[in-house]
Amino acid sequence: MHKDIKIIGSGFSALAASCYLAKQGHTVTIYEKNATIGGRARQLKREGFTFDIGPTWYWMPDVFERFFADFGKKPSDYYELTKLSPAYRVYFGIKDFVTIADNLDEIASTFETIEKGSAKQLRSFMAEAKSNYDIAIKDLVYRPGVSPLELITPETAKKIGQFFGNISKDIRKRFKNKKLIQILEFPVLFLGAKPSDTPSFYSFMNFADFGLGTWHPKNGMYSVILAMKKLAEELDVEINTSCTIEKIIVEKGKAQGLIINGEKIAADIILSGADYHHTETLLDEKDRAYTEDYWAKKTFAPSSLLFYVGFDKKIENVEHHTLFFDVDFDRHAEAIYDNPKWPDEPLFYASFPSKTDAEAAPVGKEAGIFLIPLAPGIEDTEELRATYFEKIMSRFEKLTEQNVRNSVIFKESFCVNDFIKEYNSYKGNAYGLANTLFQTAFLRPKLKSRKVKNLYFTGQLTVPGPGVPPALISGKLVSELIDKNTV
Repeated sequence: MHKDIKIIGSGFSALAASCYLAKQGHTVTIYEKNATIGGRARQLKREGFTFDIGPTWYWMPDVFERFFADFGKKPSDYYELTKLSPAYRVYFGIKDFVTIADNLDEIASTFETIEKGSAKQLRSFMAEAKSNYDIAIKDLVYRPGVSPLELITPETAKKIGQFFGNISKDIRKRFKNKKLIQILEFPVLFLGAKPSDTPSFYSFMNFADFGLGTWHPKNGMYSVILAMKKLAEELDVEINTSCTIEKIIVEKGKAQGLIINGEKIAADIILSGADYHHTETLLDEKDRAYTEDYWAKKTFAPSSLLFYVGFDKKIENVEHHTLFFDVDFDRHAEAIYDNPKWPDEPLFYASFPSKTDAEAAPVGKEAGIFLIPLAPGIEDTEELRATYFEKIMSRFEKLTEQNVRNSVIFKESFCVNDFIKEYNSYKGNAYGLANTLFQTAFLRPKLKSRKVKNLYFTGQLTVPGPGVPPALISGKLVSELIDKNTV
């Protein structure tokens, strides 16, 4: 039955949901609080430089292909993809780095030069990771998290032990070299938890990394947002920006509309792609499914301190994606998850999109994005940001053996306070709710409100979890749930 559906937010999950719901025949309208669409995946342009503000990694290309195929389209109908070769580089010290190729054969050869016998171990590990990927990404994550029975299949029954083991132990059983261990633990950080708290089954992230490779959409990840916007508008979705949602109107236990910029807007169904916790604050307390105590006890993925830097020269000795693991990972992880504070010596990541994409920076110049993972909810001041910029720049110059600070044209930062201000993000988290064992599938906040009829949620705090591909899937899942419950 045709319904008038209003969607809060315009990130990946909200845009995906809008497309599916419009295809089902509903009237769909999106309301975005910011001046531009994309949620966390917005774009910064300054002095001829272009930066992705949010996600910079394009993994799991098959998920994007599956999304567009649902509408008879292909990603190439909207944007151009380049497979990065090499995929990325990891620094462990001066002249001490590992470059990850764009194919498993070369990666295995690299491993073997570092640890004898590791190539064979890697192939075995990757075979298991691919098996998990085929089960998880092609099947399990497309289930709505309504019942624990969704996780019980003949395939998962054979892997039950992997839900109770953890990635960290599994990797250490196969590999002894610290560098290889850190490289293999890196992909699960996208899930928002320590490897020691991430179930073994999530090794499918390693297949996403080594098996499917790392890609770059021309003009950045925002190209994907623009592609989804174009698709949505082709399906007659209306998109409105600069719309502050002040209240979800509930009458007799049923969502009836929104108050936006002081105006009451009626609706048959409300779907929120905004922060789940924030969305519930738009309800009267009696209508909220989760208490403040519930949220306080949850394990959230990290926040981040990000810098967007324009350099007046090309940067040497780095790849498009470069990781800096030259300090103690465990101590940094402890500062994020166990004893929330600013880390003494942070690991960090740098992206130089202009290495691949000429449009990202003026000729002869370089666009750099630097990211430090942080605990959500910690103090955020301009002084702290400046201190940590100096920390990572000193190490960056030392490790890559070049001077870059004198070449900074400008820098802009984004941190905890900005995640709260721009996205109403709970404690300023950057990636949502971590995918730990007890925050997986049916144990995550629900797509459908338990308290309010015709109120639904999508995005990284609900099913299936954090990351861009899961956000696309979340939009599909909630649209199917709405269709199932619409009579």
